[in-house]
Amino acid sequence: MRRPFRAASLLALLSLLTLRTFCASAEDAEVKIEVLFKPLECAQKSKKGDLMNVHYDGYLLDGTQFVCSRSPLWMVVGVGQVIRGLDSGMLDMCPGEKRKITVPLSWRSARRGKVNKQISGLIKLIQSHPVGPRSMEAFSDMDQNKDRKLTKDEVKQYLKEDYTKVGNPRDDAFYQRIMEDIFMKNDHNKDGLISAKEYNVYEHDEL
Repeated sequence: MRRPFRAASLLALLSLLTLRTFCASAEDAEVKIEVLFKPLECAQKSKKGDLMNVHYDGYLLDGTQFVCSRSPLWMVVGVGQVIRGLDSGMLDMCPGEKRKITVPLSWRSARRGKVNKQISGLIKLIQSHPVGPRSMEAFSDMDQNKDRKLTKDEVKQYLKEDYTKVGNPRDDAFYQRIMEDIFMKNDHNKDGLISAKEYNVYEHDEL
């Protein structure tokens, strides 16, 4: 759910206070992250394996826009679904936070896209769902009957418990939407179940 912005004066002040450039880590020395806006309250930051709902606009270094998400995109962060650098740059984000992430050519893999230049992306995190990391421990937590397959009811129940645990319970339709999206992306043989193999498809970390 998109959070409403605060008054314009407060937004401007927060933007000035939080605008900064830093390195994602010592290893990410060339990946630049600018925090353009960060909400005052942040109950939960994004982590590796989370299902994130984001707005994304991509630009070349000369300002040419090469991609624009007119509607929010779903992606699992930190598992190689997007290019290196951009992936790591989306960790530790708060819902409502907006970042500019600049990824140099040296961080890009030839098989990760047709744009063979340095790029920058404007990312706004709308929602982050704690459905990861994709470890067998997390799988076991969801697999209530221990048959090494996840049913829709098991995934939905896990989401309910997780959101309630962090003090952010939602209505049933909300959990239903997330569950259906998870199955659409992970139930590869379309049998209505997510096997241990399907769940752990990102076990090989490309980062």
